[in-house]
Amino acid sequence: MSIRDWPEGERPREKLLALGPTALSDAELLAIVLRVGVAGRSAVDLARDVLGAFGGLRALLEAHQQEVCAQRGLGLATFVQLQAAQEMSRRHLASHLERGQALNSPARVRTFLSAQLRHLDHEAFAALFLDAQHRVIRFEVLFRGTLDSASVYPREVAKRALALGAGALILCHNHPSGVAEPSDADRRITDRLKEALGLFDIRVLDHFVVGDAEVVSFAERGWV
Repeated sequence: MSIRDWPEGERPREKLLALGPTALSDAELLAIVLRVGVAGRSAVDLARDVLGAFGGLRALLEAHQQEVCAQRGLGLATFVQLQAAQEMSRRHLASHLERGQALNSPARVRTFLSAQLRHLDHEAFAALFLDAQHRVIRFEVLFRGTLDSASVYPREVAKRALALGAGALILCHNHPSGVAEPSDADRRITDRLKEALGLFDIRVLDHFVVGDAEVVSFAERGWV
């Protein structure tokens, strides 16, 4: 049966308009992107098949182009749409931390950093640069590493902070393993960065480690 033949309240698009997007399942949301199914399978059926094949929505969104395009019923257009949707979401979150805005919501910072780093398959070390009043200047990924490590150079971080006129910053990096628990090396590099930046009166306010389902704050643990 085609989705057009379903009761109106059960059709994904009509359901979203009536109840809002949070009322839809992952399969229903994906079906809206897919728009059509394949022979003998509605868009919702196809969406369920795809999510089952990938192991969930997150795995699908983080899959490479070749993996998505190889799936029955999908193609390059679907991959492009999914990538565009993710980037719009990241930019929406970034708009809440635009230049000149004061940081007044730790939860928003956590959500933003998670959106920027959680999906990466390599370790990345970044900083949120702030002025002396803790207003946002810029977010930048400073160092890119491998699956389990990234080399961090305090002198380069200090140079960038000085170039941007930062008075404080928030450090962050991801653990592609999904485990957010900071390592001894994470604590050592944080101490080195605090010492190096302190020479220029630049404060390190926090260091967040982004994992799969958790974001750990050094400040909350009393390490900064």
